[in-house]
Amino acid sequence: MDKTPAQIYASLLDEGRYFCSIRTMYRILHSLDEVQERRRVRRHPEYTRPELLATAPNQVWSWDITKLRGPTKWTCFYLYVIIDIYSRHVVGWTLAPRESAETARDLFATTCRRQNVAGSDLVVHSDNGKAMTSKTLAMLFADLGITKSLNRPHVSNDNPFSESQFKTLKYQPTYPERFGSTEHAKSFCSAFFDWYNNVHYHSGIALMTPSTVHYGKAKQCNQRRQAVLDKAFKSNPERFVHGAPNTLELPPAAWINPPDGHFELKLTEPGVKVAVSA
Repeated sequence: MDKTPAQIYASLLDEGRYFCSIRTMYRILHSLDEVQERRRVRRHPEYTRPELLATAPNQVWSWDITKLRGPTKWTCFYLYVIIDIYSRHVVGWTLAPRESAETARDLFATTCRRQNVAGSDLVVHSDNGKAMTSKTLAMLFADLGITKSLNRPHVSNDNPFSESQFKTLKYQPTYPERFGSTEHAKSFCSAFFDWYNNVHYHSGIALMTPSTVHYGKAKQCNQRRQAVLDKAFKSNPERFVHGAPNTLELPPAAWINPPDGHFELKLTEPGVKVAVSA
């Protein structure tokens, strides 16, 4: 009973006996439900895919930590960034010399107070880093009534909004090879996030700035843009061979892992999908 069917088959042949082929042995064992793992092995649980929907600002935040290279080899600064997935607005960020739950707690306490989200239905999504899964942060979320959502282990695309935002940061032409000091890194990040929120025309939100969408000015922005297009069409209709032009529409929702078949999706950035219609 301690031998495999192949070993039994070979030993029987050496004894001058033949009962059946190796495959037939396996068929008999399968019929008796005897083919199974007999060793004590760890069974990994199946993790549920996070499916998060935001139809307005301050419904779903995504956050992550990235490293910025320091002045010398093996030195770095840790950049904490919280982004609203609907408006793409960076609602909070901080820079620290190390990754810690206390820094994350202080950042979220300040950001939640500034955005006035205590007691709302806010969901905060992140990966499974130590700071993200710490009891210190979990206790703050419990006090504020915030729901925590986590990536599946070893799944790299469960947090696409933060990853895309970090790529925008590090692909900036002025992004340095290394930061000479904490003050240098803070100065760069302060200027970058001001540009990102207030100047950057984001392709995922109808080429508006994140602050325009986050603070409820998207409708007025689109009306002004449409008035410009209407005026251009009225002045030179022959230039518009496909008829009167229209502004880009702001997507009504943003998803992390939309359910298959329920929404028509539009790819707005690498790894980022938003629902454009039900």
